[in-house]
Amino acid sequence: MNENPKDPSDVPASFLFSSASKELMDQVTNLNVNRNIFRFVSQYLTSTTYTQEPNFNLTDRNIPESHFLILYRDVLIDLQDAAMTVEANEELLPEDEVQARLAQIKVLEVYTWQYLVDTFGDVPYTEALDTENNLPVYDDALSIYEQLITDLTEINDDFSGSGFTGQDLIFDGDMGKWQKFSNSLLLRLGMRLTESNPDLANSAITAAVANGVMTSNEDNALFTYLDSPPNTNPLWEDLVQSGRSDYVAANTIVDYMNDLEDPRRTVYFDENLGEGTFSGGTYGASNSFSQYTHIGSEFREPTHTGILMDYTEVEFLLTEAAARNIGGVTNPEEHYENAISASFEYWLGSTEGVDAYLAQSDVAYSSSNWEEIVAQQFWIAMFDNAFQGWYVWRKFDAPTLNIPTVTENPIPLRFTYPIREQNLNSANYEAASDAIGGDSQQTPLFWDVN
Repeated sequence: MNENPKDPSDVPASFLFSSASKELMDQVTNLNVNRNIFRFVSQYLTSTTYTQEPNFNLTDRNIPESHFLILYRDVLIDLQDAAMTVEANEELLPEDEVQARLAQIKVLEVYTWQYLVDTFGDVPYTEALDTENNLPVYDDALSIYEQLITDLTEINDDFSGSGFTGQDLIFDGDMGKWQKFSNSLLLRLGMRLTESNPDLANSAITAAVANGVMTSNEDNALFTYLDSPPNTNPLWEDLVQSGRSDYVAANTIVDYMNDLEDPRRTVYFDENLGEGTFSGGTYGASNSFSQYTHIGSEFREPTHTGILMDYTEVEFLLTEAAARNIGGVTNPEEHYENAISASFEYWLGSTEGVDAYLAQSDVAYSSSNWEEIVAQQFWIAMFDNAFQGWYVWRKFDAPTLNIPTVTENPIPLRFTYPIREQNLNSANYEAASDAIGGDSQQTPLFWDVN
């Protein structure tokens, strides 16, 4: 009499896995100002009316708390429960299938933990998913990275089984692609550490490359959305379904791409001002929706594909590794050109025009100022994976981004901790704040040493 048949207490691991996958992808993709403002922070978009977010006021809508809560509650808890369910039923499955499912879960866990660390710095980790503990301690960010690197290194041989199939919304059960995704994520972790911990970076990058990273756009970790709610791309929900006119392309990226006559403009941006005409709204100001360039029609489709990680990013990471002579990676120019070619192919459907683009003096690879050149192209290419665009700027201090016109606040180096943590987990919050050098948007992360 007291059991609710619509609220099951025993949820299959596959359903938990697919739910966590979608929640993670939604948060990576989202541009709702109540949940995710990385497209503002990276200055790909700016606003029309409400200017708090592009002026880096993160507390009015408590954006850090939303980001924090979604990743812990809706992603990590579901992944933990999925892993526990797989382990509880391991006698019903072949051993290699159990290991493959646990490996898939681990990849998404590592992705999410890095996402949290790269947003806040030190975060609850070892005690975070203990639902009986309401006051988890914060773990040192480097220690978390070390464990994430160990986790991905240890599961490399666990992708031989069939794993999740029908509920795998990313690779549809292709375990070879899951293995490449895992190693590409290991490469991403290692590349974060090249300036702060080069020895650990070298070992992670070496292992990732040896075990096999993404080698083409066919390996991209993508999420296919559907054409009807609630499974549409969150961009469509805020750009179309809402009926609002809150966003325009930021002058920051539009100006850079105009200067380079970048062919990707016709996909990134709408031609609402006329064919071949692109004008970005003043970053951080109130902008007229009708007078500035809108985001491209591709991004306004309910089925627009979400990107967790792609081959373009991998090749830019390998470019940096080769330029730094780390991880045994060589020939930075080749990797750099591969990255831009992959971006052209993904967005334009072919590499036509890429040679002329690469021949421009402001695009051609140069060993003398490779960081500035690579950073600009890496940032442009991450237009639809905005968190990685923010990483590029923090790591390279390039390209030059605009200071918002209303407040002239500096660009955030991290998000401040959620207000709820300050109020309810105050002792651990204060310890974490002291450990990182102060709970400020201008406190750099541990890997952001320059």
